[in-house]
Amino acid sequence: MSEHSSAAERFRVLGAGIFSLVLALGVARFAYTPLLPLMQQQAGLGVAEGGLLAAVNYAGYLSGALLASLIGDLVVKDRLYRMGMVLAVASTAVMGLSTDPLVWALSRFVAGLASAAGMLFGTGLILNWLIRHNHRSELGIHFAGIGIGITACAAAVALMSQWLDWRQQWFALTVFGAVLLVPALRWLPSPGRNPASHSAAQMQDRPPTVGFLRLFMAAYFCAGIGYVVSATFIVAIVDRLPGLAGKGSLVFLAIGVAAAPACILWDLVARRTGELNALIIAAVLQIAGIVLPVTVGGLAAALVGALLFGATFIGMVSLVLTMAGRYYPTRPAKMMGKMTLSYGAAQILGPAVTGWLATAVGSYAAGLYLAAAVMMVGTLLLVLLRGLEKREMSAAGLVPCPQA
Repeated sequence: MSEHSSAAERFRVLGAGIFSLVLALGVARFAYTPLLPLMQQQAGLGVAEGGLLAAVNYAGYLSGALLASLIGDLVVKDRLYRMGMVLAVASTAVMGLSTDPLVWALSRFVAGLASAAGMLFGTGLILNWLIRHNHRSELGIHFAGIGIGITACAAAVALMSQWLDWRQQWFALTVFGAVLLVPALRWLPSPGRNPASHSAAQMQDRPPTVGFLRLFMAAYFCAGIGYVVSATFIVAIVDRLPGLAGKGSLVFLAIGVAAAPACILWDLVARRTGELNALIIAAVLQIAGIVLPVTVGGLAAALVGALLFGATFIGMVSLVLTMAGRYYPTRPAKMMGKMTLSYGAAQILGPAVTGWLATAVGSYAAGLYLAAAVMMVGTLLLVLLRGLEKREMSAAGLVPCPQA
């Protein structure tokens, strides 16, 4: 194969990954966030019910993530990935077909499964293809699909809301998802039966200690709470702030714009500071992004907060994936299954608690303060984790390295 054709195929595979994340994360999962206020106004969706639907969505994602951690066969992963992409489109259509909360809940759960298929199966298949074909693992480019998906859906909802009701918008997003489905499926080659790279035999797992892993899981749980509250309710929160009615979709758009290049930027930060230091920096910035809309007020503060949040939440996930690959290069899903359990539990708990708080106090702002407080605890755990890592490396006679 010529260098030109090899490069073209690499771009097609990376393109498949980007389109799959736009579909699975942008349309199937995160389109619910900008549409939430409209569904509350036009479809009779209650505040607490909105939080429960988000929790069901994350329960679906967690179920898919745990399934992904148990499956090692690439051919099976490929089949489940393709099924997930089709379900992403179908679950989007179902949201506009009914006003029954049970039907919505089923749709949100299936959308969570589909988003896990795109995020975990799709990412694993693309990474495997890149390694087998001697390309660099450019997952920063791949994960840009999440930010692009959020941006595209936020912009689409903001534009469509001028002409279409909530139901028509779900159908329009279904058509958009069906278009994305084509390259997401066609551009990703099916894996062979012997996918291992030549370098796989030279890789050696260096698992962390039990204490390190438990502390890391606790910190990642806190990160999950910090992420899910803003990701789910930021549009509804901003729309209810004084003078910001109707500006929530613009703020959500800013999150997507900031998220698109975030993984690439945080990879650069981690190269200079080390992954744990990069995680600490990202956590501090995310706390600021979470509380700015409700503490300072005004559109400018809300937009700055959205940019900070968007630039950090997916970066933290990417950094944790990188660390899992460093500890378990031959089977990163071993650690990620445990980490995903922690992060996913937070994503189920966070929306449900926030919806309950909003009903009790009459405002979603309480959920943001809770998320910021939990993130502060998580940041302290990361600081402790950094100290533990230094002690363990010192005891093993190793010298800490920013790129370790």
